[in-house]
Amino acid sequence: MGFPAGYTEVLLPKLLLTTLSLLGSLHKLILSLLRLLGLSCFMEPGIDEFDQAEASPIQSLSSAASLIREMLPALTYAEIVASKCGYEAESCAVCLYEFEEEDEIRRMRNCRHMFHKSCVDRWMDHDRKTCPLCRKPLVPDELQEDFNEKLWAASGIPDFYSEYSHVTNFL
Repeated sequence: MGFPAGYTEVLLPKLLLTTLSLLGSLHKLILSLLRLLGLSCFMEPGIDEFDQAEASPIQSLSSAASLIREMLPALTYAEIVASKCGYEAESCAVCLYEFEEEDEIRRMRNCRHMFHKSCVDRWMDHDRKTCPLCRKPLVPDELQEDFNEKLWAASGIPDFYSEYSHVTNFL
């Protein structure tokens, strides 16, 4: 028996797949043209494998993530165990891998939870400012004011407003 060749259920998926394939090829052609013309800055980051290789991790860091990384230095797991300063986890709660002696670890200052440096750095790269496990702030209360001042200075906003401070004197 079989299906007749003109059935819309058979024709529509084939037409849809052909259209999607054509759009994908057109997309690649446009990206190649933009790259060739030197206009790759108009492309979204991470849109293809070439952009991922070119993207610098320093450019993608937010000011807050950079400041928090300064406040939470990375130590090896062996150094943390040797210091015997309380809570010592055996595995990272983000990736669930056990800590090895040479692994770089960041220990949170508020809650004392420990994570692989790369795991918690990715967490902070998404502009998260709390512990991935218990959600306590990564910045301790006693350092919050200093953190806010540094973040404000890094934003460049004080420089912007200082240019217009003479205008407010007239008001």
